[in-house]
Amino acid sequence: MKKLLILIFGICSYFIFLITFLYAIGFVGNIYVSKSIDSIDSADINISTAIITNLVLLSIFALQHSIMARPKFKVWWTKIFNPAVERSIYVLLSSAALILMYWQWIPMNGTVWSLQNNAAIFILNALFWAGWGIVLISTFLINHFHLFGLLQVFENFKSQSLSDPEFKENLFYKIVRHPIMLGFIIAFWATPVMTQGHLLFAVVTTIYILVAVKYLEERDLLKIHGDVYESYKRRTSMIIPLGRSKK
Repeated sequence: MKKLLILIFGICSYFIFLITFLYAIGFVGNIYVSKSIDSIDSADINISTAIITNLVLLSIFALQHSIMARPKFKVWWTKIFNPAVERSIYVLLSSAALILMYWQWIPMNGTVWSLQNNAAIFILNALFWAGWGIVLISTFLINHFHLFGLLQVFENFKSQSLSDPEFKENLFYKIVRHPIMLGFIIAFWATPVMTQGHLLFAVVTTIYILVAVKYLEERDLLKIHGDVYESYKRRTSMIIPLGRSKK
């Protein structure tokens, strides 16, 4: 019964993530959702209040996402919860942080740029969808179902040992070490109409991605994969595809 409950929890967590991910596309792109990053704001909105609120919302996600991903936290966390469900809890709480942001985000609709050229608009819209496509494809290139906790709960249900994440160097991962993050950056910046709120979102998330990847995730990956990852670092750029890395 315990294994069945863990399996059900993992499946539910995954589908909540999936809905949250799809909503993120609409939220950032201002399409198909009831409230987006540039939803109509009230005329009396206080810009300082909006900036502070939105920064707090972004910080909640960043802190949850980074702290719970650290190996030391995972060791402590799995003393409380079954290791099979650790990733599913992480995914669920990450989704909850995003849902909170969707709900409480305060639009700031002052225009930073607004393109009128049809060709430029088409290119940016194409890049927007390409960014999300890179994100999704990259998760499958490593192991989509392990990344989001489904594999672990199924292995636990079948009384199998939990799989460890494998190092893979394929397709996008031959060009950059973190194509998922590259995809997010492209999707966040590729817009023909950039508002103040969207710019705040893009700047903060880009800074977070660069800092978290360089100073947290890269160190963790080196500890896990050792010389294999060190060699990989010398062959590829971290996020921006600039050819051979010098680090």
